[in-house]
Amino acid sequence: MRPDFSQGLIPAVAQDAETGELLMLAYMDEEAWRHTRETGRAWFHSRRRGLWEKGATSGNHLEVVEIRLDCDGDAILLRVKPHGPACHTGARSCFFNSAE
Repeated sequence: MRPDFSQGLIPAVAQDAETGELLMLAYMDEEAWRHTRETGRAWFHSRRRGLWEKGATSGNHLEVVEIRLDCDGDAILLRVKPHGPACHTGARSCFFNSAE
């Protein structure tokens, strides 16, 4: 199965393959998908930055261990081995704020 990019960008969640912790949410287009599959590292697309590789500047790469798609092919789960913090703030995960 391949992702359905017919509507443009689709969400991609990065999850630590060892611990199951959710690390970050970003978006992918076909180009980011292709780069991720070819390099084994997480690539994303944003409307502001365009194509970008997670960790290209910081060195905090996400090594892709497994890729899963949801039942409709319009969301991606990247099971990864993080090489450093996933969040640009320096936190291990971007999901550290409580909604309470």
